[in-house]
Amino acid sequence: MQLTRRHFLRTTAAAATTLAFPAIVTRAATAPSFSFYVLGDTHFLADKEDATRMNPRSAAVCGALVDTLNRLPDTAIPEAARAGSVAPPLGVIHAGDLIDSGDKNGGDFPRMQQTEWAAYTREYGLTGQDGRLKFPVYEVYGNHDSPHGGGLVLDQIAKRNPRRPGVKNISPNGLHYSWDWGNFHFVNLGLIVGTDRRITRKRRYAALDSLDFLISDLAKNVGTSGRPVIITHHVDVVRYTGPCEENDEAALKREWDPCDVRGFHEAIKPYQIAAIFYGHTHVRNIFLWNGLTPKAERGISVFNTDNASHFNSDQQAFFYVEAHPTELVIREYATPDRWQTAGWTRASWRAPVKV
Repeated sequence: MQLTRRHFLRTTAAAATTLAFPAIVTRAATAPSFSFYVLGDTHFLADKEDATRMNPRSAAVCGALVDTLNRLPDTAIPEAARAGSVAPPLGVIHAGDLIDSGDKNGGDFPRMQQTEWAAYTREYGLTGQDGRLKFPVYEVYGNHDSPHGGGLVLDQIAKRNPRRPGVKNISPNGLHYSWDWGNFHFVNLGLIVGTDRRITRKRRYAALDSLDFLISDLAKNVGTSGRPVIITHHVDVVRYTGPCEENDEAALKREWDPCDVRGFHEAIKPYQIAAIFYGHTHVRNIFLWNGLTPKAERGISVFNTDNASHFNSDQQAFFYVEAHPTELVIREYATPDRWQTAGWTRASWRAPVKV
């Protein structure tokens, strides 16, 4: 099925205007070294009238997404999306906003958070053996999980990380972690990447030392090897890239302090960053990032994934990513009707990888 409506229009526009990410011409696809899914913004929502139950719309679309993820391996990919077939993924990377109520306090919200988290773990499990999802999951937390640090979701992620398959490094606070698939090194960094300790002003969101972990992890596990690195966080980088000389009051209104964004880019500049993935915006956006301007002619390949199972949206999507010896190939799988029907959008993208 080739989708139309919003996804068709966005894909066509991206293929036409993002010259660094051309639609790949139709040809026989080689088998990837490995594959994985990237999705975000599932927003599991409890029923506001009865906090012990899931909202029916949320439960239905979240469950239908997991059914879709489980069903895709070994199915054919049409020629318009580069052909081939879906390789069984090593796992699912979740770019945050697992639940919807983690940013709210008082009343029934603590019970709603418990209900939402229980539903998330029933659907996604952890290892591919303990939930309905047939693959391991590697989540980060978003602003709807915990914008200011602490709370149920963060406590549970910290408990899950030591049992997460293949994890080789975990931050001292238990929230950020890294692992390897093939020759690629993966780093999950939570809501935003920060804090740049050269800047002492307050921040709107808690970075929880993710920048410190990134710096130490890359030095330890990548070093001068030139290995490709893939990073996931939640908040979009586009709106917060720019000069970091803003006054304290202006910076505090931003979800991500521009100085921390600059510090993030400085930290990863010496390394081969094959791709950065994030969610948050509920729309797909693909571009190159040089740390100075929102979009650049040259830079790091950045992939902003659409919402995957938001209760208020009919249109959802996620990425299917293949790692090949010299490139990543990224495709989008989408639905116009809450995963009742779905199909490949009409463009795919590649991000080069140096051997």
